[in-house]
Amino acid sequence: MILVLLALFINMHDFHLADQIKKIVLEHAAKNGFKNISKIEIELGDIIEHGETINPDNLIFHLKALGLDAEINVKKIKGDKWSLVSLDGDQ
Repeated sequence: MILVLLALFINMHDFHLADQIKKIVLEHAAKNGFKNISKIEIELGDIIEHGETINPDNLIFHLKALGLDAEINVKKIKGDKWSLVSLDGDQ
């Protein structure tokens, strides 16, 4: 528990984006009637939050810490945007 809290404190910028992504993932899952999410595909550019660049591994860590129990793949892309590429789940 202490390590999770420490990781959240150190990487708050990653946590902030992870929280935004989680909300969007859950909205899309609900629209598609998914009861369980099995796979999430994200494209991630060079996004700066709170003065730091978002790290793909930290983003995955925070998405899982927020309760997304799915295979999560983050592909680095050029630019300064991110996008939810695909979402798979069980209905």
